[in-house]
Amino acid sequence: MKGKRKEPENKEVRARINQQIRCDEVRLIDADGAQVGVMSPREALVRAEESGLDLVEVSPTAKPPVCRIMDYGRYRYELSKKQQEAKKKQTVVEVKEIKLRPKTEKHDLDFKIKNIKKFLQQKNKVKVTLRFRGREIVYAETLGREVLERLGAELLEDGVILQTPKMEGRQMTMLVGPK
Repeated sequence: MKGKRKEPENKEVRARINQQIRCDEVRLIDADGAQVGVMSPREALVRAEESGLDLVEVSPTAKPPVCRIMDYGRYRYELSKKQQEAKKKQTVVEVKEIKLRPKTEKHDLDFKIKNIKKFLQQKNKVKVTLRFRGREIVYAETLGREVLERLGAELLEDGVILQTPKMEGRQMTMLVGPK
């Protein structure tokens, strides 16, 4: 059984250049950015060679395709720089989860709050889960809600409560996001 083939990590944009452009007519833009007009690819290639540059197809889906006279190596370099900048500006928001019990002691709760604050400073969301086991479910609406509301009050200066405490089966959850 054959496995799936992995795509390469760096997806480089390859535009058709010079003799690779095969269509009836193209819209030509010269090196200065001025529109020359619609002509055959052969004429456009001759103009590009006269100026010592390449004919690059910048918009293949347009009717007719748009080609530009430019230095192809520089074009690829600028595209890769733009992709790197876009990648730098991306941030991945993770949802971290903290699990508690209704009878968690104060010191342990303070330690968990410290961890939640650390996650919020890293711009991550935090899902606080309060689990009830056995007969503890009786205290869900009283003790459970009280624990999560006290925890939310301590986190108000570092984060925003995105989802108020709600029951999901045998556990109560609350979602906290960064400010």
